[in-house]
Amino acid sequence: MPTALTASAVKRLRTALDTQRDALGEAPFEGGDEEAVAACAHAVLRASEPLRPAVKAAVRATLAVLAERAPGNSLEVRVPPYGAVQAVEGPRHTRGTPPGVVETDPLTWLRLATGEAEWQDALGGHSISASGTRADLSDHLPLWTAGA
Repeated sequence: MPTALTASAVKRLRTALDTQRDALGEAPFEGGDEEAVAACAHAVLRASEPLRPAVKAAVRATLAVLAERAPGNSLEVRVPPYGAVQAVEGPRHTRGTPPGVVETDPLTWLRLATGEAEWQDALGGHSISASGTRADLSDHLPLWTAGA
């Protein structure tokens, strides 16, 4: 489980996941914590009208997974209004706009994180705004392989 997620964040994630799964007519989730992050993202994407707490929990948790797997401070990944993380090795950012910025909407982010969308397709379709030399997350996404 990403160390950036506190016990209370994990509890909120699991509650939001189970509420979203209930809205989809599915049983509560019984897997591990990191599996719950992927399951929450997938549940949000399966819903025709995803529940806001589930979207928020899935975005924040997937951003935490990204930050743990690609540590650094040279790229800020923004998914308004739910969260932002600094990731990817490179020059340290301390004030103002970081040297690289990626910004996208929550559902596009979750599609990228789960592999339901490809980085280049989303970039070409203008679903992502990316600037800076390290603003290519294609080496870091998806966060899970198919079937995970």
